[in-house]
Amino acid sequence: MNAQHKDTERTCDLSVELSGLKLDNPIVPASGTFGFGAEFAEFYDLDILGSFSFKGTTREARFGNPTPRIAECRDGMINAVGLQNPGIEAVISQELPRMARIFHKPVVANISGFSVEDYAYCCERIDKERQVGIIEVNISCPNVKHGGMSFGTVPESAYEVTRAVKAVTTKPVYMKLSPNVTDIVSIAKACEEAGADGLTLINTLLGMRIDVKTRKPVIANTMGGFSGPAIFPVALRMVYQVAKACRIPVMGCGGVATARDVIEMMMAGATAVQTGAINLRNPYASKEIIEALPAEMAKLGITRLRDIIGVA
Repeated sequence: MNAQHKDTERTCDLSVELSGLKLDNPIVPASGTFGFGAEFAEFYDLDILGSFSFKGTTREARFGNPTPRIAECRDGMINAVGLQNPGIEAVISQELPRMARIFHKPVVANISGFSVEDYAYCCERIDKERQVGIIEVNISCPNVKHGGMSFGTVPESAYEVTRAVKAVTTKPVYMKLSPNVTDIVSIAKACEEAGADGLTLINTLLGMRIDVKTRKPVIANTMGGFSGPAIFPVALRMVYQVAKACRIPVMGCGGVATARDVIEMMMAGATAVQTGAINLRNPYASKEIIEALPAEMAKLGITRLRDIIGVA
Protein backbone atom coordinates (compact mmCIF):
# COMPACT_ATOMS: atom_id res chain seq x y z
CA MET A 1 0.00 0.00 0.00
CA ASN A 2 2.83 2.38 0.86
CA ALA A 3 4.56 1.70 -2.48
CA GLN A 4 1.30 2.34 -4.31
CA HIS A 5 0.84 5.57 -2.37
CA LYS A 6 4.34 6.73 -3.34
CA ASP A 7 3.69 5.86 -7.00
CA THR A 8 0.55 8.00 -6.89
CA GLU A 9 2.56 10.90 -5.47
CA ARG A 10 5.10 10.63 -8.29
CA THR A 11 2.38 10.71 -10.96
CA CYS A 12 0.65 13.79 -9.54
CA ASP A 13 0.55 16.69 -12.00
CA LEU A 14 0.75 20.07 -10.23
CA SER A 15 0.90 22.22 -13.38
CA VAL A 16 -1.66 24.89 -14.23
CA GLU A 17 -2.04 27.55 -16.91
CA LEU A 18 -2.85 31.23 -16.44
CA SER A 19 -3.75 33.12 -19.62
CA GLY A 20 -1.29 31.09 -21.67
CA LEU A 21 1.42 31.18 -19.00
CA LYS A 22 2.30 27.67 -17.87
CA LEU A 23 3.19 27.25 -14.19
CA ASP A 24 4.89 24.15 -12.78
CA ASN A 25 2.56 24.44 -9.80
CA PRO A 26 -0.13 26.89 -8.64
CA ILE A 27 1.83 28.45 -5.76
CA VAL A 28 2.51 32.18 -6.15
CA PRO A 29 3.74 34.13 -3.08
CA ALA A 30 1.66 37.29 -2.82
CA SER A 31 2.83 40.84 -3.30
CA GLY A 32 3.86 42.54 -0.08
CA THR A 33 4.90 39.28 1.57
CA PHE A 34 7.85 38.32 -0.64
CA GLY A 35 9.64 41.59 -1.40
CA PHE A 36 11.56 41.25 -4.66
CA GLY A 37 12.55 37.68 -3.76
CA ALA A 38 16.11 38.30 -2.56
CA GLU A 39 15.47 37.64 1.12
CA PHE A 40 13.79 34.30 0.42
CA ALA A 41 16.45 33.21 -2.08
CA GLU A 42 18.76 32.89 0.94
CA PHE A 43 16.53 30.09 2.27
CA TYR A 44 15.76 28.00 -0.83
CA ASP A 45 15.84 27.83 -4.63
CA LEU A 46 13.00 30.10 -5.75
CA ASP A 47 12.62 28.18 -9.01
CA ILE A 48 10.51 25.66 -7.08
CA LEU A 49 7.70 28.27 -7.12
CA GLY A 50 5.06 28.54 -9.82
CA SER A 51 5.84 32.27 -9.86
CA PHE A 52 5.80 35.13 -7.36
CA SER A 53 4.18 38.55 -7.24
CA PHE A 54 6.77 41.16 -6.41
CA LYS A 55 6.42 44.13 -4.09
CA GLY A 56 3.68 46.61 -5.01
CA THR A 57 5.24 49.23 -7.28
CA THR A 58 4.13 52.82 -7.78
CA ARG A 59 5.15 55.55 -10.21
CA GLU A 60 7.26 57.42 -7.66
CA ALA A 61 9.32 56.01 -4.79
CA ARG A 62 7.40 55.79 -1.51
CA PHE A 63 8.77 55.74 2.03
CA GLY A 64 5.52 54.29 3.36
CA ASN A 65 3.55 54.95 6.54
CA PRO A 66 5.00 55.94 9.93
CA THR A 67 5.85 53.17 12.39
CA PRO A 68 4.63 51.05 14.09
CA ARG A 69 3.19 49.40 10.98
CA ILE A 70 2.55 45.85 12.22
CA ALA A 71 0.17 44.48 14.85
CA GLU A 72 -0.13 40.80 15.78
CA CYS A 73 -3.50 39.08 16.04
CA ARG A 74 -4.76 35.62 16.83
CA ASP A 75 -4.48 33.67 13.57
CA GLY A 76 -3.25 36.66 11.60
CA MET A 77 -1.67 40.08 11.50
CA ILE A 78 -2.46 43.69 10.64
CA ASN A 79 -0.12 45.78 8.52
CA ALA A 80 -0.10 49.35 7.27
CA VAL A 81 3.21 49.48 5.43
CA GLY A 82 1.91 52.07 2.98
CA LEU A 83 3.29 50.71 -0.32
CA GLN A 84 6.92 51.39 0.51
CA ASN A 85 8.86 50.80 -2.73
CA PRO A 86 11.63 52.37 -4.82
CA GLY A 87 9.35 53.42 -7.72
CA ILE A 88 8.82 51.98 -11.19
CA GLU A 89 12.07 53.20 -12.75
CA ALA A 90 14.24 51.73 -9.98
CA VAL A 91 12.32 48.45 -10.11
CA ILE A 92 12.98 48.17 -13.84
CA SER A 93 16.63 49.25 -13.74
CA GLN A 94 17.71 47.60 -10.47
CA GLU A 95 15.25 45.07 -9.03
CA LEU A 96 14.37 43.15 -12.19
CA PRO A 97 18.05 42.45 -13.05
CA ARG A 98 18.56 41.18 -9.47
CA MET A 99 15.45 39.01 -9.76
CA ALA A 100 16.75 37.49 -13.00
CA ARG A 101 19.72 36.08 -11.08
CA ILE A 102 17.60 34.29 -8.46
CA PHE A 103 14.40 33.37 -10.34
CA HIS A 104 14.37 31.98 -13.86
CA LYS A 105 10.65 31.99 -14.65
CA PRO A 106 8.20 34.79 -15.52
CA VAL A 107 7.21 36.93 -12.53
CA VAL A 108 3.96 38.64 -11.62
CA ALA A 109 4.42 42.42 -11.55
CA ASN A 110 2.20 44.04 -8.93
CA ILE A 111 1.35 47.65 -9.82
CA SER A 112 -0.34 50.20 -7.56
CA GLY A 113 -1.42 53.75 -8.29
CA PHE A 114 -3.21 56.83 -7.04
CA SER A 115 -4.76 57.90 -10.34
CA VAL A 116 -5.78 56.23 -13.59
CA GLU A 117 -2.79 57.93 -15.23
CA ASP A 118 -0.40 56.42 -12.64
CA TYR A 119 -1.68 52.92 -13.31
CA ALA A 120 -1.45 53.33 -17.08
CA TYR A 121 2.07 54.77 -16.93
CA CYS A 122 3.47 52.02 -14.69
CA CYS A 123 1.76 49.21 -16.56
CA GLU A 124 2.96 50.47 -19.93
CA ARG A 125 6.54 50.62 -18.59
CA ILE A 126 6.52 47.18 -16.96
CA ASP A 127 4.79 45.57 -19.96
CA LYS A 128 8.00 45.94 -21.96
CA GLU A 129 10.04 43.83 -19.52
CA ARG A 130 10.80 40.30 -20.72
CA GLN A 131 10.75 38.80 -17.20
CA VAL A 132 7.17 39.87 -16.54
CA GLY A 133 4.59 37.20 -17.36
CA ILE A 134 1.50 38.77 -15.79
CA ILE A 135 0.71 42.33 -14.68
CA GLU A 136 -1.28 42.35 -11.44
CA VAL A 137 -3.06 45.66 -10.88
CA ASN A 138 -3.87 46.44 -7.26
CA ILE A 139 -7.06 48.51 -7.23
CA SER A 140 -7.27 48.62 -3.45
CA CYS A 141 -5.37 51.94 -3.42
CA PRO A 142 -6.96 55.27 -2.47
CA ASN A 143 -8.22 57.27 -5.43
CA VAL A 144 -6.58 60.56 -4.40
CA LYS A 145 -8.36 62.63 -7.05
CA HIS A 146 -11.79 61.51 -5.90
CA GLY A 147 -11.97 61.91 -2.16
CA GLY A 148 -9.70 59.03 -1.14
CA MET A 149 -12.02 56.25 -2.31
CA SER A 150 -10.34 53.01 -3.37
CA PHE A 151 -10.64 52.26 -7.08
CA GLY A 152 -11.71 48.73 -6.25
CA THR A 153 -14.81 49.66 -4.25
CA VAL A 154 -16.92 50.95 -7.15
CA PRO A 155 -17.57 49.04 -10.40
CA GLU A 156 -17.27 52.20 -12.52
CA SER A 157 -13.78 53.11 -11.29
CA ALA A 158 -12.63 49.47 -11.46
CA TYR A 159 -13.79 49.42 -15.08
CA GLU A 160 -12.00 52.70 -15.83
CA VAL A 161 -8.64 51.54 -14.48
CA THR A 162 -8.89 48.16 -16.20
CA ARG A 163 -9.72 49.72 -19.56
CA ALA A 164 -6.88 52.26 -19.27
CA VAL A 165 -4.32 49.59 -18.41
CA LYS A 166 -5.46 47.20 -21.13
CA ALA A 167 -5.13 49.99 -23.70
CA VAL A 168 -1.35 50.28 -23.10
CA THR A 169 -0.33 46.65 -22.43
CA THR A 170 0.15 43.43 -24.37
CA LYS A 171 0.62 41.00 -21.48
CA PRO A 172 -2.16 39.43 -19.39
CA VAL A 173 -3.63 41.84 -16.84
CA TYR A 174 -5.04 40.53 -13.56
CA MET A 175 -6.99 42.97 -11.39
CA LYS A 176 -6.44 42.51 -7.64
CA LEU A 177 -9.69 43.17 -5.80
CA SER A 178 -10.46 44.49 -2.33
CA PRO A 179 -12.77 42.47 -0.06
CA ASN A 180 -13.90 45.64 1.72
CA VAL A 181 -16.96 45.99 -0.50
CA THR A 182 -20.65 45.13 -0.41
CA ASP A 183 -20.73 43.18 -3.68
CA ILE A 184 -17.41 41.84 -5.00
CA VAL A 185 -19.10 40.10 -7.94
CA SER A 186 -20.25 43.39 -9.50
CA ILE A 187 -16.70 44.76 -9.32
CA ALA A 188 -15.21 41.55 -10.74
CA LYS A 189 -17.69 41.61 -13.63
CA ALA A 190 -16.87 45.27 -14.34
CA CYS A 191 -13.18 44.35 -14.64
CA GLU A 192 -14.03 41.44 -16.92
CA GLU A 193 -16.19 43.64 -19.14
CA ALA A 194 -13.34 46.18 -19.38
CA GLY A 195 -11.02 43.48 -20.76
CA ALA A 196 -9.22 42.04 -17.72
CA ASP A 197 -7.53 38.72 -18.47
CA GLY A 198 -7.91 37.50 -14.91
CA LEU A 199 -8.57 38.46 -11.29
CA THR A 200 -6.68 38.16 -8.00
CA LEU A 201 -8.73 38.07 -4.81
CA ILE A 202 -8.76 38.88 -2.07
CA ASN A 203 -6.57 41.64 -0.75
CA THR A 204 -6.54 42.27 3.01
CA LEU A 205 -9.59 43.01 5.12
CA LEU A 206 -9.57 46.19 7.22
CA GLY A 207 -8.75 45.75 10.90
CA MET A 208 -7.21 47.36 13.99
CA ARG A 209 -5.81 46.61 17.44
CA ILE A 210 -5.74 48.78 20.57
CA ASP A 211 -2.98 48.75 23.18
CA VAL A 212 -5.06 48.53 26.36
CA LYS A 213 -2.23 49.94 28.49
CA THR A 214 -1.69 53.11 26.45
CA ARG A 215 -5.35 53.17 25.28
CA LYS A 216 -4.16 53.96 21.77
CA PRO A 217 -4.26 52.06 18.48
CA VAL A 218 -1.21 49.78 18.07
CA ILE A 219 -0.61 50.93 14.49
CA ALA A 220 0.39 54.55 13.86
CA ASN A 221 -2.05 54.60 10.92
CA THR A 222 -4.84 53.43 13.33
CA MET A 223 -6.13 50.76 10.92
CA GLY A 224 -4.46 48.38 8.50
CA GLY A 225 -4.82 45.31 6.34
CA PHE A 226 -5.87 42.19 8.23
CA SER A 227 -4.43 38.96 6.79
CA GLY A 228 -3.59 35.42 7.85
CA PRO A 229 -5.46 32.11 8.38
CA ALA A 230 -8.43 33.86 10.06
CA ILE A 231 -9.55 35.38 6.74
CA PHE A 232 -9.43 32.14 4.72
CA PRO A 233 -13.20 31.41 4.84
CA VAL A 234 -13.97 34.94 3.62
CA ALA A 235 -11.45 34.65 0.79
CA LEU A 236 -12.76 31.22 -0.17
CA ARG A 237 -16.34 32.51 -0.31
CA MET A 238 -15.38 35.44 -2.53
CA VAL A 239 -13.27 33.29 -4.87
CA TYR A 240 -16.21 30.90 -5.20
CA GLN A 241 -18.68 33.70 -5.96
CA VAL A 242 -16.45 35.41 -8.53
CA ALA A 243 -15.32 32.20 -10.24
CA LYS A 244 -18.96 31.21 -10.74
CA ALA A 245 -19.91 34.64 -12.10
CA CYS A 246 -16.92 35.32 -14.40
CA ARG A 247 -15.32 33.43 -17.28
CA ILE A 248 -11.75 34.66 -16.69
CA PRO A 249 -9.28 32.85 -14.39
CA VAL A 250 -8.88 33.69 -10.71
CA MET A 251 -5.79 33.67 -8.49
CA GLY A 252 -7.09 32.93 -5.00
CA CYS A 253 -5.47 34.66 -2.05
CA GLY A 254 -6.22 35.13 1.63
CA GLY A 255 -5.24 33.05 4.62
CA VAL A 256 -3.73 30.13 2.67
CA ALA A 257 -1.36 28.25 4.98
CA THR A 258 -1.38 24.56 3.97
CA ALA A 259 -1.49 22.28 0.93
CA ARG A 260 -5.08 21.39 1.83
CA ASP A 261 -5.98 25.09 1.80
CA VAL A 262 -4.59 25.26 -1.74
CA ILE A 263 -6.77 22.35 -2.85
CA GLU A 264 -9.83 23.86 -1.20
CA MET A 265 -9.17 27.22 -2.87
CA MET A 266 -8.83 25.55 -6.27
CA MET A 267 -12.05 23.61 -5.75
CA ALA A 268 -13.71 26.97 -5.10
CA GLY A 269 -12.55 28.13 -8.54
CA ALA A 270 -8.97 29.39 -8.26
CA THR A 271 -6.58 28.42 -11.06
CA ALA A 272 -3.54 29.53 -9.03
CA VAL A 273 -3.19 30.23 -5.32
CA GLN A 274 -1.23 33.01 -3.66
CA THR A 275 0.41 32.55 -0.28
CA GLY A 276 0.64 35.70 1.83
CA ALA A 277 1.08 36.25 5.56
CA ILE A 278 2.33 32.69 6.07
CA ASN A 279 5.57 33.67 4.26
CA LEU A 280 6.28 36.26 6.95
CA ARG A 281 5.69 33.75 9.73
CA ASN A 282 7.68 30.95 8.07
CA PRO A 283 10.06 31.80 5.21
CA TYR A 284 9.96 28.17 4.03
CA ALA A 285 6.13 28.09 3.89
CA SER A 286 5.63 28.25 0.12
CA LYS A 287 8.29 25.60 -0.49
CA GLU A 288 6.76 23.33 2.15
CA ILE A 289 3.28 23.72 0.67
CA ILE A 290 4.53 22.75 -2.80
CA GLU A 291 6.35 19.73 -1.38
CA ALA A 292 3.23 18.66 0.57
CA LEU A 293 0.82 18.92 -2.36
CA PRO A 294 1.50 15.51 -3.99
CA ALA A 295 0.82 13.61 -0.75
CA GLU A 296 -2.33 15.65 -0.13
CA MET A 297 -3.48 14.98 -3.71
CA ALA A 298 -2.80 11.26 -3.29
CA LYS A 299 -4.94 11.14 -0.13
CA LEU A 300 -7.82 12.75 -2.02
CA GLY A 301 -7.44 10.73 -5.21
CA ILE A 302 -6.41 13.75 -7.30
CA THR A 303 -3.92 13.12 -10.13
CA ARG A 304 -4.05 16.53 -11.87
CA LEU A 305 -4.62 19.75 -9.95
CA ARG A 306 -6.14 21.49 -12.95
CA ASP A 307 -8.98 18.94 -12.92
CA ILE A 308 -10.31 20.21 -9.60
CA ILE A 309 -10.58 23.92 -10.52
CA GLY A 310 -14.12 25.02 -9.67
CA VAL A 311 -15.48 21.53 -8.95
CA ALA A 312 -17.25 22.63 -5.75
